[in-house]
Amino acid sequence: MDIFEFRNEYLKGGLSRSDLDPNPFKQFEQWFSHACDCGVKEPNAMAVSTVSADGAPSSRVVLLKSWDENGFVFYTNYTSQKAREIAQNPKVSLLFAWFDLERQLRINGVAQKVSAAESLRYFLSRPRGSRLGAWVSRQSSIITSRSLLEMQFEKMKRKFADGQIPLPDFWGGFRVVPSYFEFWQGRENRLHDRFAYAKNGGGEWEISRLAP
Repeated sequence: MDIFEFRNEYLKGGLSRSDLDPNPFKQFEQWFSHACDCGVKEPNAMAVSTVSADGAPSSRVVLLKSWDENGFVFYTNYTSQKAREIAQNPKVSLLFAWFDLERQLRINGVAQKVSAAESLRYFLSRPRGSRLGAWVSRQSSIITSRSLLEMQFEKMKRKFADGQIPLPDFWGGFRVVPSYFEFWQGRENRLHDRFAYAKNGGGEWEISRLAP
């Protein structure tokens, strides 16, 4: 297969400085709402990149579950690889890739655990099967077979058959507090539009155009 010939021109529009809201969170809201309105599949899917103690990067796709001007929240097992790496180095990067709109959004920041109360509110909103799954999966650990995983799931179904499923103490949320946003819009001839928001010494957001 010759992937040299995999080419597309990006023709869906441009991005100018005058298009941008001074507040990157409001700009995110505009782009996210547009992705939802356009029927983008899983518009809240984002890659989370972490770095291990020896400097090896890892990325995986998770789902954004809430956001405000305090940051962007996702949930995970606190014994997972991503959580262990965040404990060692809380600096992370998020990436939204809305291919149908020829847009990307990159966010750099620091990940912090959300409160147990916030994790519980979200946990109770999940389907029952997802709550059981959180108890079953020791995320990122080696398992011998899928059948063992399914056996554990059935065991948890019996254990909690007659009552509420409690929040596991090893499961909860992280909030990524941003220090940098980059909005990317594909353009013809690979002359893409890129704008970065970064805080200056006074804590104000400054916007810069970047070369493609």
